[in-house]
Amino acid sequence: MITSLLFFLFIIANLSLLIFDLLVVLLSYSICWYEYSNTNPNLVDKRFRIKNLKLIATLILPEVFFDFITIATIPFGLINRNHQASQRNETPVLLLHGLFVNQACWFWFKRQLRQQRVKNIVTINLSSWHSEEVLTELLAKKIDELRHQLGVNKVNLIGHSMGGMIARNYVQLRGGHDKVEHLICLGSPHHGSKLATFSIDPLGKLLIPNSDFLQRLNSAPIPKNIQLTNIYTNKDNMVLPNANNHLSWGKAVEFDGMGHTSLIYRKAPIAATLAALKEPVVPPT
Repeated sequence: MITSLLFFLFIIANLSLLIFDLLVVLLSYSICWYEYSNTNPNLVDKRFRIKNLKLIATLILPEVFFDFITIATIPFGLINRNHQASQRNETPVLLLHGLFVNQACWFWFKRQLRQQRVKNIVTINLSSWHSEEVLTELLAKKIDELRHQLGVNKVNLIGHSMGGMIARNYVQLRGGHDKVEHLICLGSPHHGSKLATFSIDPLGKLLIPNSDFLQRLNSAPIPKNIQLTNIYTNKDNMVLPNANNHLSWGKAVEFDGMGHTSLIYRKAPIAATLAALKEPVVPPT
């Protein structure tokens, strides 16, 4: 009886989560459509064409699935992981997640990196309810721990969404430029997102376009001894408008036909990340 009840509650909880994910993805893409159709009214006449309907399906269905997996794994991310890096003299790769999730969202990403013999992959939790300075301080402490523990001078940083912004804050405003070799951003809202106005947490509000934080960050000096790769999708349902995920410096890698969360699960962006990690750092001139 108890087992049956628990199983029933489990099914209900997962079904509710799936419906919630579907509504969030549908709402975010609906807002995107509203914005772009108002700037280009000609799009309205094409909205029900077979090609566009197929595009909608290929965007929404995978994004709902990946969002569902990401949220469902959150409990596993609460487990403390103290022994993630052990290979001395090997530059570690530190993964920084985005808003409202935790380190568990990287499980597939880490698996793909390890299959390509990437060592010393490390994750940490970044609470959405702390300020950017608190999280940057946490990042700085973790980087110093890794440098001391592994006997290395620098680390590689990979940040998805807000994680990329925290990484940029560290290297551009908090003096971390000489401790980072590669900085790779995945779907980071470098110039904010109009959807940030819906945020209920302090960290998300920093991503409102033209916020003080974004102005400070985007006017800060460009670090010359860091190899930055900015990976993004032009169909991002969380960065609105999509041009806000562009940067005027570093290498840009653009993808099509995928949403925001898909960037940390799909084969192509993961391959682009691996390629970026292997690129030699160009010395400053």
